[in-house]
Amino acid sequence: MARKFQFGIIATLCVAVAGTSMVPITPAQAQGIFEFLRSPRERELRRQRAYQKRLYKQEQQRKRQQVRAPRISVKATRYYKYKAEKPRLISFKSLSTIATASADDLTAPTIGNSPFDEARPFLAELKLRALPEVGEALKAHYQQYPHFVWLNDGKINAKARNALVVLSSADKYGLDPADYDVVLPARDQVLTEEDLRIRNLVEFEMALSAKVLTYVMDATRGRVNPNKISGYHDLPQHKVDLAGALTVVSETDDVEKYLAGVNPNNAQFRALTEELARLKDADESERVEIADGTLIKPGKLHPELPNVIAAILLKGSDELKEKHAATFAAYLGGEDYSPPLVELVRDFQQESNLKPDGIVGRNSIRAMVDMSNAQKIEKVQLAMERVRWLPRQLGPRRVFINQPAYQAAYFENDKEKLNMRVVVGKKSNQTNFFYDEIETVEYNPYWGVPRSIIVKEMLPKLYNDPSYLDRNGYEVTTARGRRVASRNVDWYNVAAQNAPINVRQRPGKRNALGELKILFPNKHAIYMHDTPSKSLFNKDIRAFSHGCVRLHDPRGMAAAVLGTDKEYIASQIALGKNKAEKVPGNIPVYVSYFTAWPSADEEVKYYADIYSRDSYLKKAIASTVKARQGV
Repeated sequence: MARKFQFGIIATLCVAVAGTSMVPITPAQAQGIFEFLRSPRERELRRQRAYQKRLYKQEQQRKRQQVRAPRISVKATRYYKYKAEKPRLISFKSLSTIATASADDLTAPTIGNSPFDEARPFLAELKLRALPEVGEALKAHYQQYPHFVWLNDGKINAKARNALVVLSSADKYGLDPADYDVVLPARDQVLTEEDLRIRNLVEFEMALSAKVLTYVMDATRGRVNPNKISGYHDLPQHKVDLAGALTVVSETDDVEKYLAGVNPNNAQFRALTEELARLKDADESERVEIADGTLIKPGKLHPELPNVIAAILLKGSDELKEKHAATFAAYLGGEDYSPPLVELVRDFQQESNLKPDGIVGRNSIRAMVDMSNAQKIEKVQLAMERVRWLPRQLGPRRVFINQPAYQAAYFENDKEKLNMRVVVGKKSNQTNFFYDEIETVEYNPYWGVPRSIIVKEMLPKLYNDPSYLDRNGYEVTTARGRRVASRNVDWYNVAAQNAPINVRQRPGKRNALGELKILFPNKHAIYMHDTPSKSLFNKDIRAFSHGCVRLHDPRGMAAAVLGTDKEYIASQIALGKNKAEKVPGNIPVYVSYFTAWPSADEEVKYYADIYSRDSYLKKAIASTVKARQGV
């Protein structure tokens, strides 16, 4: 009975397999099928089919249940609407009388019948518009030293006239003379207007002192507070002893020299000052223009080719011109982009630190065609403002990174010893403008993943694949350092509640920091480091990182700051261990932003405004002008 039942089942299966074909099978055929179904091979096939079916069901269920990772906002660095400090009406009423003081008060002003004391009554009603710091410094100085600085015997003295010369030529140092304009008292007042004459002289005294102090403040620290422009600026404002400055002015015999000296006195500022003077006297007639949108490829014809060759003849180095003298001589102005001309363009690109591909495009044209003098003057003036945000002396031994130039340089005894290409932050992850001090070199580093990257880039993957970090060489630890599997972490809570969790990538070939990193601890978590993405250094525009500075020659920079050689650095990396080495001495590092900056030979170079920070600085300066003019 049991056997007949088995045959019946087999027959039913065969009919099912045959579908609509109702072909009868014999008992012998049924027995063969039964034996096949019991064979190990068929059992394995059935197991695999069942497994695939299960996987398919699970995938479909996962898709039905899957939702998008929640959007968690991370407070991003941003640009602000700049609000310049406004001048206020300063009252000098406190100076109109002499305060009584005890006999032993040595700081009290001398009481007498000096010209200043005789003029005190005219200070009672005097009010001037000045920046608050300037007003306080004025009153502090004249309270302690009640003497005229700019007047002698009721007349404007030579010191005042020399000061006016400096203020009227403030544009020599990238400042605006209109900010320091002082109206001279009228000379045609008759004796019956003596009171008015004295009142005007007293007002001139205070006005000139106010403008001189404003000049001292602007020349020393700049007209703009960079930290009010954006969160990408992190530069401490220099403190200026304005009251002390007016005391120095009153005592010096050479006010012109003193006022010129309050500007930065480093080689970079001097080079910018000389460039500004040269540009104002320059002749625009030699400038060559190439049409916008020009793109010339080897072997093609193009009407702009004569302008390209003319631009290279004007901008190329003497070595380039000598090497390609025959090409220049043979070129008759045609439109055929022939091999000799391609070779000329490649060499020009090479010396301009561009990819030598022979294709004349936007970046090559930017190197070939000078900006107008007006554009260059503007960039130099902005650079002079930015120099004022830095220390007066950059230091004989330093690392200087200029983001628009995509370059980092190491200096020793104020001489450039090393220069290399760098990759800086994307426009959405801009590298900050700040300065710090280098502390350590770390070999075979871990990469501590910033929270912003976890939230913006990793969270979407982790939300639907919690094991993503475990599989890709990352370590996840709690605030106390306990290792946990990424699949066991509530990543939504980490992002939404800022839960304390640390993620780092282990050292190795896939590590985002490469072989080493150079640290100068700062609140922006920015440092210099190696990278496995070497091809990016071949690009002309190199803004690809999350904000850190990637070095083309990290071993060379590490050797420089440690005072050793690249062989030593290689030996430390070869050990394969994560290790930090302290950098000896004090080496400042400037992570700067200059679209005009002198090279090692003090020739000023110009760069594209990759983050549009020139435009933001111009807006800040315009806001300052309006505030000072009372607009």
